[in-house]
Amino acid sequence: MALVNEHYLKLKAGYLFPEIGRRVKLFAEANPNAKIIRLGIGDVTCPLAPAVIRAFHDAVDEMASEKSFMGYGPEQGYDFLIRTVIEKSYNPLGVDLKTSEVFISDGSKCDTANILDIFALENVVAIGDPVYPVYNDTNVMIGRTGEANEQGYYEGLVYMPCTEDNGFNPEFPEQAVDIIYLCFPNNPTGAVATKEQLKGWVDYALKQNAVIFFDAAYEAFITDPAIPHSIYEIEGAKKCAIEFRSFSKTAGFTGARCALTVVPEELMVNTAAGDPIQLNKLWNRRQSTKFNGVSYPVQKAAAAVYSDEGWSQVRETIDYYMENARIIREGLASAGLTVYGGVNAPYIWLKTPCGITSWSFFDKLLTECNVVGTPGSGFGPSGEGYFRLSAFGNRDSVIEAVERIKNNLR
Repeated sequence: MALVNEHYLKLKAGYLFPEIGRRVKLFAEANPNAKIIRLGIGDVTCPLAPAVIRAFHDAVDEMASEKSFMGYGPEQGYDFLIRTVIEKSYNPLGVDLKTSEVFISDGSKCDTANILDIFALENVVAIGDPVYPVYNDTNVMIGRTGEANEQGYYEGLVYMPCTEDNGFNPEFPEQAVDIIYLCFPNNPTGAVATKEQLKGWVDYALKQNAVIFFDAAYEAFITDPAIPHSIYEIEGAKKCAIEFRSFSKTAGFTGARCALTVVPEELMVNTAAGDPIQLNKLWNRRQSTKFNGVSYPVQKAAAAVYSDEGWSQVRETIDYYMENARIIREGLASAGLTVYGGVNAPYIWLKTPCGITSWSFFDKLLTECNVVGTPGSGFGPSGEGYFRLSAFGNRDSVIEAVERIKNNLR
């Protein structure tokens, strides 16, 4: 008799974004004439850059010729993309990486989940609260946790509250932990970490023999030159940190799928017997077994992101989204709302008015303003009383959404 993985049964309700989609679908069906503006899920709306599209087409044309056809590629990614990423994205930061340390994948969401394959269940994991739900849910799925309590915290995970009092930057756990998830610029709060703050985390991890999972999916949206783009800008980080990056939001690859994970060869962990093991080799083995690599046309398109023409076009799109963020942030602040983020990140994190719950505010915006956002409680208990809006929208729609909300709050 086949048995189900009962750890999945511990998960609370549905994954956050499908639940939002379900509610919006029901409202749209009941109100077919409503013009719904979606600023909830962080999906991009601008098309791929012309230089990227051209590279995509050229690579597809190569697949049509026997002489240039590409079959199975390396599971770790093509060398031309890996070298481009190192040269164009890391070297300018003063970060030197080996090609063997960069792994191309189909998404940082996938990688932040799949990386758990190479770590023992006995590890104690710390995550922020509020947090990108994937960090929490995938640890539940693999069996690292017990049941969730009334607050929504799962037994076996260490939660690090990110609140107004600490500037939405988590504080060091009071108990010893083995794995620490950090996300900067942060989803959902839009907070960033200074070099001093990241140095504190690196020093902490080195002292505790812990590993940092550093999600830098939104690093391209940093506008402050003093804010680090990579944890490897911090001395010692290669000995304690794995970094995840994505082409999804940076270059609009949410539908094309391309990302990368950096696993330095210096990063070692121990077996139960105390023998040191290189994580890079384990991740390489995992990817070689469970992953067939990103398609050749997608990787050629990703490499074009870093061409002079491509990067100029991609920067224009990023600037477009960040102007959207400014419009949302300043517009809602002028209406009396308390807002955070939207300066070095494409997300605006706002306090719900009059103390109403996050889901109540979601329903209010949907039914009264026909605007979709994301309830903060969906990101964890400390997100209750907050709400996330995304800057990934059409400019006219963003302006109209802000005006609708402002008029509703008057």
